Amino acid sequence: MRPVTLFAPAKVNLALHVLGRRADGYHDLDSIVAFAAVGDRLVFTPAQAFAITASGPFAAALPPGEDNIIARAWAAACGIAAGRGLSLAPVAVHLEKNLPVASGIGGGSANAAAALKGFLGPAGIAADDPEVAAAALCLGADVPVCLAGRPCRMRGVGERIAPLEGFAPLEALLVNPLVEVSTPAVFAGLGLARGQSFGTPIADPADPRHWRNDLAAPAIALAPVIGEVLARLVATPGVARAFMSGSGATCVALLRDAAAAPRLEPHWWSARTVLS
Repeated sequence: MRPVTLFAPAKVNLALHVLGRRADGYHDLDSIVAFAAVGDRLVFTPAQAFAITASGPFAAALPPGEDNIIARAWAAACGIAAGRGLSLAPVAVHLEKNLPVASGIGGGSANAAAALKGFLGPAGIAADDPEVAAAALCLGADVPVCLAGRPCRMRGVGERIAPLEGFAPLEALLVNPLVEVSTPAVFAGLGLARGQSFGTPIADPADPRHWRNDLAAPAIALAPVIGEVLARLVATPGVARAFMSGSGATCVALLRDAAAAPRLEPHWWSARTVLS
């Protein structure tokens, strides 16, 4: 096996409607997801034992050891292989961490999805295998859609995924003020009791006029700078729409004019990209 490099693109929630909180405590979602041309990279190299190294601007923020989602994906992949009488050859994984952590654009989930592909592909186990999909959901609600890696409508807790056909690429600017926002804390900010309904589903997955992100208000309450980022994006000529992705703090500007230049703070992270 030669070294293999896989791209782990940023995931962007173009819409994220919270329909309510289920009896089991999880939240029911309805979301439109696309993927950016920016992201992390994973390099898989044959090794004597499984190992993870990292570089890049956000490598220092990664959780260590067994808490790392790539290590958890390795354990899940080994379990899937063992159930089929296979043994995975150990690999060293080097992660080039280009995306901010805890940022609402699925960096960890995309890493886990790429890791599952990198670990299981050489064993002939495809990413669309039902057992892989189940393992992905156990790793995180966004991992299954990151496995799909294409524009999708995602529902439930992340397990119901339908590809969106004819999705037109979108010029976009991603901006993160480099504050970490806790996803559980953002959901808790909705204050929903188990079994309580909340918002309405997406009326039309092809019509963004009524799309929203129901997590924006609680995220802004936790990190008011998100509201400042959104205000600057909305006020910029050439920006067609601005919204927060996921549970924050990354905000997204869809551009009518690729030359649109929002006023950003120098310490904020930003990336011009295409969503597709």
